[in-house]
Amino acid sequence: MIPENQIVDAALPGIGETCEPARARRAGGRAARVALRAAPLAEDKRPIRPGMSGGQYRPLSDAGMEKIHQSALEALEVIGLADAPPSGVEILTGAGAIRGDDGRIRFPRALVEDMLAVAARNITLHARDPKHDMHLSGTNVHFGTAGAAVHIVDPITHDYRESTAQDLYDGARLVDNLDNIHFYQRTMVCRDVKDNREMDLNTLYACLAGTKKHVGTSFSDPAHVADCFEMLHMVAGGEEKWLERPFVSNSNCFVVPPMKFAEESCITMEDCVRRGMPMLLLSAGQAGATAPAPIALAIVQAVAECLAGVVYVNAIKKGAPAIFGTWPFVSDLRTGAMSGGSAEQALLTAGCAQMHRFYDLPGGAASGISDSKLPDMQAGWEQGITNALAGLSGLNLCYETVGMHASLLGFCLESLVLGDDILGQAMRLVRGIDVTEDSTSIEAMKQVCLGGPGHYLGTDQTLGLMQTEYVYPKVGNRMSPKEWVEAGQPLLLDTAIARKNAILASAGCQVSPEIDVAIRKRFNIYFR
Repeated sequence: MIPENQIVDAALPGIGETCEPARARRAGGRAARVALRAAPLAEDKRPIRPGMSGGQYRPLSDAGMEKIHQSALEALEVIGLADAPPSGVEILTGAGAIRGDDGRIRFPRALVEDMLAVAARNITLHARDPKHDMHLSGTNVHFGTAGAAVHIVDPITHDYRESTAQDLYDGARLVDNLDNIHFYQRTMVCRDVKDNREMDLNTLYACLAGTKKHVGTSFSDPAHVADCFEMLHMVAGGEEKWLERPFVSNSNCFVVPPMKFAEESCITMEDCVRRGMPMLLLSAGQAGATAPAPIALAIVQAVAECLAGVVYVNAIKKGAPAIFGTWPFVSDLRTGAMSGGSAEQALLTAGCAQMHRFYDLPGGAASGISDSKLPDMQAGWEQGITNALAGLSGLNLCYETVGMHASLLGFCLESLVLGDDILGQAMRLVRGIDVTEDSTSIEAMKQVCLGGPGHYLGTDQTLGLMQTEYVYPKVGNRMSPKEWVEAGQPLLLDTAIARKNAILASAGCQVSPEIDVAIRKRFNIYFR
């Protein structure tokens, strides 16, 4: 039998102590191995990284996708969308849509197909730091945040308080330092900013000041867009620099399900498209309430609404970057309450991801929402299941993946830290199993079984794959019960709080001091 301390050290070098013969076989000793593992891996050697290819999970058959597509085209042609703004009526009818006597805009199939042909594909969502650029093609998967929570969750006191601009900035700083969260879209409402214009400006700047990853934001009024772009140009170093690498996208609820345009959001969309900002065309019906109860028909409505958005955007500017944002949510049909952490939500999101691939369009949808009020076991299973299926379905942009509680009403900073571990495990599922000549060669088995030690602990192959094949949690606890007791029985939440505090203590503003001063002089910024 192998001594227990040798097993621990060989399997996870640096945690336990090995006996002297084992050390003699591995020159350099424990300290050298620990130092080697502490060195950052080259990007192409990391076991997981942004943009890995999913698509293994397919709840819809090919015939099912075709049927959803045909039903969506029929809905656009027969039902159409109501309440387009006058500018939208002009844009859409000018492109070939038909405005009926009832005021609804209807879309001939040929028009939809023509606009799909010119729609942007294989787009890049830029970040201020190019290493965080996200290439949206095929089934490349990226995890990030979103939402409009109005409360911050305190996991210790269990209190819900109103969220602030400072909270939004702190969330951005955390995301900037969490490897498995690839972009930061506005997570909460700055409830301490009463003026809507100042709220839009603080929302945008809190995100930009906290992270150099890609940022998503929204505007509460079309009249606020110009001031926000003035701020963007200041951060970018001028309008030309912004147009070269637009690092912010607009999350735009251009429709109010079922099948109506949102007038102010449409006007905002028109302005942002002309200013070179990528659009998230967001349809967020709730199955059983503002979307049909059948999962397939809920997808039909979301697809129809987003196809209308594709026509709209490309009628403004052909090939403008836009994300097919089918975000149907789920209702608990007993109460009508949203149930974003349900298995049905996971199926809806995965089905939508398949439809994005059906059209070969960059797509995004929601995953990772928890209906639990706290970062507890329920939150863990809800986030784990929905994020895993979203990644496995090949969803390009998985929004709301971490931090969201109480069906999007609450946001928890500690959940960002805990969620980073969940997303790491989900992305490892996306990567799948590497089947190569090396990974299936029996040479290592021969060396161990034929006159060798009889185990693979400490072999060159095992040690060589520790960092490139396996993913380890940053806060998740894998100690044995004995080690856990000796360590003082640390709780998961305590570890997450400690990591959160350590990051916030060292994470500074991601805008240069000179530009930060200029922005604070020009605009009323609420956070430190």
